[in-house]
Amino acid sequence: MMRSWLTQHRFVFFLTLRRLFSTPVTSLLSVIVMGIALSLPAGIYVLMENLQSISGQTASSPQMSLFLKLDAKKDDIESIKQRLEEDPQIVSFQFISKDAALYQLQQNNGVTDIAAALVRNPLPDAFIVHTLEGAPEALEPLRVAMQKWPEIEHVQFDSAWIERLNALLKLGRFVVLMLATLLSIAIIAIMFNTIRLQILTKRDEIEISKLMGATDSFIRRPFLYFGTIQGLAGGATAWFIIALAIEAMNGELAELARLYNLDLHLQHLSSGDSISLLLFSAWLGWLGARISVASHLWQIEPK
Repeated sequence: MMRSWLTQHRFVFFLTLRRLFSTPVTSLLSVIVMGIALSLPAGIYVLMENLQSISGQTASSPQMSLFLKLDAKKDDIESIKQRLEEDPQIVSFQFISKDAALYQLQQNNGVTDIAAALVRNPLPDAFIVHTLEGAPEALEPLRVAMQKWPEIEHVQFDSAWIERLNALLKLGRFVVLMLATLLSIAIIAIMFNTIRLQILTKRDEIEISKLMGATDSFIRRPFLYFGTIQGLAGGATAWFIIALAIEAMNGELAELARLYNLDLHLQHLSSGDSISLLLFSAWLGWLGARISVASHLWQIEPK
């Protein structure tokens, strides 16, 4: 029984492949359209995952920067150290003198000449403070309190930009969801129309099959295979489009990274995401075919 079932499915699978290759131009255009449609939300998803990875690495150690007034004295520095040591919200802190900050600035290739031409040191002494909490809203009371210290000129969240980035990523996920939904509906509509045309083309063949006692599931099977294979091919096309786009972008990022002495490169879809993309695209093709068959096959009855 199982061998007979597998034989039937193998026969239908190869029959479907022959149908696909019998109209190569039409099949290729359908696959390319589906691939482009799927690559748009998937590509945006890849970019967001890379941005999320960058922000996650940076946000692993929440910190604040305390900039002292330019005329701060040694006693002022010691007073701030004592307050920081007594605060339970602070895990650790590091003092950076104005001389050390200027030296670090001079080591920066982009501003070496500018730093060397300075008549006096314009940089303030500063503290880098590592806290227990990482969210700016949780640290806001601490920032307000520190800002009131007479020795402090300015208090800055070094990770505040990460919160803004996360807010943009949240918006981006919603955009991806909406875009993926709309384009998925478009793919289902394309497959619906493709299968409808096939059913109309093979109307006589379907009528003869029903006269010979073929069940609806037997007649439906080749169309479902057709939709699934085309959807899978569309997903594979989307994967290759994204891969080529990432390679091209990494080439441009390499030049940017060289200029700023940074390590910038985009990661491609992970194995799990790649499999999900292929399965989702195959399911979209199957669903479009299934809806089309259910809508039109019952209308064909032997006369």
